[in-house]
Amino acid sequence: MKTNFPTKEHLLDAHKRIVNYIHRTPVLTSTSLNNLTQASLFFKCENFQKAGSFKIRGASNALLKLPESEKEKGVATHYSGNFAQALALAAKLNDTKSYIVMPSDAPKVKKNAVMSYGGLITECEPTLDARESTLAQVVEKTGAIFIHPFNNHDVICGQATACMELLNDSPDLDYIVCPVGGGGLISGTALAAHYFGKDVSVIGAEPENADDAFRSIQAGKILPSIDPKTIADGLKTSLGNLTFPIIQQHVSEIITVSESEIQTAMHLIWERMKIVIEPSSAVTLAAIVKKAAFFKTKKIGLMLSGGNVSF
Repeated sequence: MKTNFPTKEHLLDAHKRIVNYIHRTPVLTSTSLNNLTQASLFFKCENFQKAGSFKIRGASNALLKLPESEKEKGVATHYSGNFAQALALAAKLNDTKSYIVMPSDAPKVKKNAVMSYGGLITECEPTLDARESTLAQVVEKTGAIFIHPFNNHDVICGQATACMELLNDSPDLDYIVCPVGGGGLISGTALAAHYFGKDVSVIGAEPENADDAFRSIQAGKILPSIDPKTIADGLKTSLGNLTFPIIQQHVSEIITVSESEIQTAMHLIWERMKIVIEPSSAVTLAAIVKKAAFFKTKKIGLMLSGGNVSF
């Protein structure tokens, strides 16, 4: 099947482009959680990343690829969470403006972070139609360049760099388990595993209450979530037409987990590893605990996507 997916060279170029704008986050292990799951777990800690999540990778790559004539106009996006913070910080680091459309019910901690990075917030009703129409008005008024939070190949290539680093530090993994929201991280992870991994399979983890990826893979077409309600607020977004085909081709399975399983996994990581993660990160460990027999004795990389949580 012919595709226009990003190439191995695109991913390598993205890492070179953003290396001075991101942290090289650590890969941590936990004897306690290994014993609990009877597997060897390797946690890629993007909760320690700048702006608190992996999103700074894709935001930086997309912004840095803009011509100077466009970059100086500023950048704009619509998102409820981590990409808003990431784009605001990337813009600040590159001396340009950011215009962020956020739903009125977005977590206050994430709004405060956007403002602290100099992002100019326009609030809207918490619907996709409202976000898109408000963004169109902002772009028309400011001339800023729209950067999609996940359905953008430059963003996907940036997100792929987290998995590239994980595989460099832990090259002999059997599986990589990754959260699924709009699909930017998992599609980048799947491409990185395909190009740089050694017989490693990528598995998605998703809330049962926002299971559009699971249903879409089963149906062979995108089936968006309708008003998803989950503690994992970063995973409410439905897949895009660029992320879905990559997931179809390079992700082996999607595992869904309940709200109680997400909360239990989050608390386990807080208590056993002494690090703070947000619920969207916890779906990875929740999926492994749920399918413990399947993962038993395997070497597994887990993408801890972020740590932006309101206590």
